[in-house]
Amino acid sequence: MFDRFRFVPLRLLQSIPVIFGVTVVVFFMVHLLPGNPALAILGQTATPERVAALSHQLGLDKPLWNQYLLFLGHLVTGDLGTSITYQQPVAKLVADAVPITMSLLAYALVISLLISVPLAAMAASAPGRARDHGVRAFTLVGQGMPQFWVGIMLILLLAVNAGLFPVGGYGETPLEHVYYLFLPALTLAIAMCPTIIRSLRASTINVLGSDYVGTARSKGASGVSLFRLHVLRNAAIPTVSIIGVNLGYLVGGSLVIERVFAVPGLGSLMINAIFSRDFPTIQAVALVVALFVIAVGILTDVVYTAIDPRVDLSTKERA
Repeated sequence: MFDRFRFVPLRLLQSIPVIFGVTVVVFFMVHLLPGNPALAILGQTATPERVAALSHQLGLDKPLWNQYLLFLGHLVTGDLGTSITYQQPVAKLVADAVPITMSLLAYALVISLLISVPLAAMAASAPGRARDHGVRAFTLVGQGMPQFWVGIMLILLLAVNAGLFPVGGYGETPLEHVYYLFLPALTLAIAMCPTIIRSLRASTINVLGSDYVGTARSKGASGVSLFRLHVLRNAAIPTVSIIGVNLGYLVGGSLVIERVFAVPGLGSLMINAIFSRDFPTIQAVALVVALFVIAVGILTDVVYTAIDPRVDLSTKERA
């Protein structure tokens, strides 16, 4: 069985040049941002002499290629630098923010599956009927709404008017984390649901028309047991790839949503760093996001291989 996962080490090796390319793009794109970090730090106390002195202290007056080589050398040793704004090691800031963002993404994925699976099953069980059209209309509306607007509407409706949830924050205890992250997770889930529902609906309709499902029905299987035992696993196979791709996009969406809900994750850290021209922090967060997307891609292939015995990606890698 484990022979089918021999592609994983090769994928990890293939990700090394990708990560190197990400460091190049991130570093030079960050340094194209207008503004001087030294000027942002000094604020109203800035004078040409003080800006020049601080720029020299931060190494910002060195040639760009020299700064990149220095950044790359530190990165190889695990040193992400020191935050210009917070005057703390960037590694510590990122390490504190990563669990929050990962929790939010996992929470959003769970909510999106809890919404998508029943709706897709309901639509696929009656294609072309009223409930199918209703579900498809929901996917169109959900896909057309910007995430930040959905987040603001949820805040106004469920937090400000109804008082059911906090406007923002993260809480102190694990239960408070679940409570405080519900609205931002729901916002991300609403953005993710339309794609999952459409994919799962289409694959479920195909599976329901297959011969083995007809055989199961002739043996008396029906309702929830038929869907759970004979339909869901096979219908979920193409949806796994869809979820993997969307998780990558969801990271970008979470950066904005964290800001809307004042969640102290990577998104808030990134946006604060952009406003203050905190180059080391921006580079570190972008690199972590890139690593997450790469990891999700590899994990998606692993899950796809695990649930579908017909798939053997290690054979494709050898070919």
